[in-house]
Amino acid sequence: MQKDFLKAAVLAVAFALSGCSILSEQIDETKNWSPTKLYSEARDELQNANYDKAIQYFEKLESRYPFGIYAQQAQMEIAYAYYRQGEQAQALAAVERFIKLHPNHPNVDYMYYLRGLINFNDKVGMLDFLYPQDPTERDPKAARDAFDAFKQLVDRFPNSKYVPDATDRMRYLVHAMSQYEVHVASYYYRRGAYLAAVNRAQITVRDYNGTPAVEEALFIMVRSYDALGLNQLRDDAEKVLRANYPNSDFFRGGRAKSGPWWKLW
Repeated sequence: MQKDFLKAAVLAVAFALSGCSILSEQIDETKNWSPTKLYSEARDELQNANYDKAIQYFEKLESRYPFGIYAQQAQMEIAYAYYRQGEQAQALAAVERFIKLHPNHPNVDYMYYLRGLINFNDKVGMLDFLYPQDPTERDPKAARDAFDAFKQLVDRFPNSKYVPDATDRMRYLVHAMSQYEVHVASYYYRRGAYLAAVNRAQITVRDYNGTPAVEEALFIMVRSYDALGLNQLRDDAEKVLRANYPNSDFFRGGRAKSGPWWKLW
């Protein structure tokens, strides 16, 4: 009998504690906060890199005051918080939502810029071709998406304060994408896929004319045509290479490489 009483007492205490825990979880500290305070607290959390908390506060702000002066700003801050948190998919979704809902917002140019930054800093890392990784395993989609986003910003908002930085990043991306094609072409050449090497090198020459990578792309074409026995095409490609890069290191055995001209790899 006494044991039954003790069990009942223990269960009662456990239920009471669990009820208190649930109740405490249900208490919303922000319940009586004004929109100004809620925004201020969210900004503080964002600046302190507490991104989950910041996003939570911004979402509360938007849901409670959807037509207030802070709602649109909260949407922008949510996109930025996801970006800083490294949550690319959520950040892009938040950006696209804002652009769709507020295409004429005075700060919508920032969202186009942010969309470019999100893709520019994509963790896939197709631009990191200096590391020992097969270049054909990298997806250049993020770089292309970043370029397109920055280009839309430049085209639509030429007077935006974000245009100078976006333009610099576009130049970098063009160079990086051209180098990517050259690395893929080099990969194919080393494996004896000479026609594929020519095709990828031609992409650099055709789509990225004026970038430093064109020099190496022409050289790969010369070597690939030679391996295929296409002597006329080889000679034509070499003439173009010599005409545009008369002092090319490739004529002296290649850059930072020893050995004869035909032994670059």
